[in-house]
Amino acid sequence: MIFTKDNLKLGLVLGLLGPIAGLVVVYFVRFSSFTFLEFLDNFIHENKLITSIGSLSLLANAVLFTLYVNTNRDKTAKGIFIVTLIYGIGILVMKIFN
Repeated sequence: MIFTKDNLKLGLVLGLLGPIAGLVVVYFVRFSSFTFLEFLDNFIHENKLITSIGSLSLLANAVLFTLYVNTNRDKTAKGIFIVTLIYGIGILVMKIFN
């Protein structure tokens, strides 16, 4: 299975998809009364939401990272960590310039 491999590219892809999946979960659990585009617009323009939703979205990567570190697939975990840092910096930049 693809998730049992240990390589950096897989980690980068999983790292990119994890927060997107986390964002979708947050949308369905908390903001389903809005359209998805309204939700994204509020997320991008509301300073409070950038921090809270961004953190919850990155939580998906924390789970993935922990799973891969605990199963000794360090290359994949490294890719997830790299992308998580990039997402985190992006969230900080959004918060600062908003």
